Amino acid sequence: MPELPEVETIARGVHQRLLGDRIVEAWFGSHKEPFKTPSARQAKGLEGRAILAVHRTGKHIVCELSAASGSLQCHPNAGLADEPTAQWIVHLGMTGRLLVSTPDAPQAPHTHARLTLASGRELRFVDPRRFGRLEFRDLSRGPGFTAPGVDPLTITAEDFAQLFHRRRLPIKAALLNQNLLSGVGNIYADESLFRARIRPRRLSGRLTRAELEALRLALSQVLEHAIRLGGSSVSDYVDADGVRGFFQLEHCVYLRAGLPCPLCQTPIRRILLAGRGTHYCPICQR
Repeated sequence: MPELPEVETIARGVHQRLLGDRIVEAWFGSHKEPFKTPSARQAKGLEGRAILAVHRTGKHIVCELSAASGSLQCHPNAGLADEPTAQWIVHLGMTGRLLVSTPDAPQAPHTHARLTLASGRELRFVDPRRFGRLEFRDLSRGPGFTAPGVDPLTITAEDFAQLFHRRRLPIKAALLNQNLLSGVGNIYADESLFRARIRPRRLSGRLTRAELEALRLALSQVLEHAIRLGGSSVSDYVDADGVRGFFQLEHCVYLRAGLPCPLCQTPIRRILLAGRGTHYCPICQR
């Protein structure tokens, strides 16, 4: 499943390419699974709106949209001073892709949404396994989308320490809890714990303040570096242009079971923790 760096990379790519563009037509496929909002209501709500911003919230991509306009022409910076009146929210699930495309590009199998834009480009949502979700929110009728947990790139040292205080969860399981931290998944939990030299089975509430601060810094550094490299392409992930990421080339432990630790050469171990494959070095991580 795409995690914070992959979702951030896609959101930035869509924002850079489609800022100010206007949605002329919205097409949705016949499978119901991807639609948290019924497809007909999404199409009606999206058409005529300009894209004011695209950003990541947790593991979701949020498109901030203007009020609908009778004019479907695209102008540079059209309506960008407006306050958002609606949101289109994309969750990629396990295999989802959000791609900026041209109309003549072949449509991939399992395309579930296609937004035609005034500039002539298209925004397409592709998801073979249909675990992703698409949602439309009219902000005049309810609140905007918020993630359940705190963003790991902005959390303070004090808040991070309090988050795990007295919790009896293994620290790996706590990192994956989206109600605590939004956006961290299996890859970056493993990599951050390795860099902080903490074993994934250790109980969260028994970590010292120094260890928790080392973990917070390691998590931030790993996530930021992965964003710079366009994320990790270990399965289906590609960015908004269909390009694979490169951070998987720098993984120290994730999916490296049996291979030597980059620091001490001890074989990396794999265990099952909280139902997830977990990778660590038995010597470097204590």
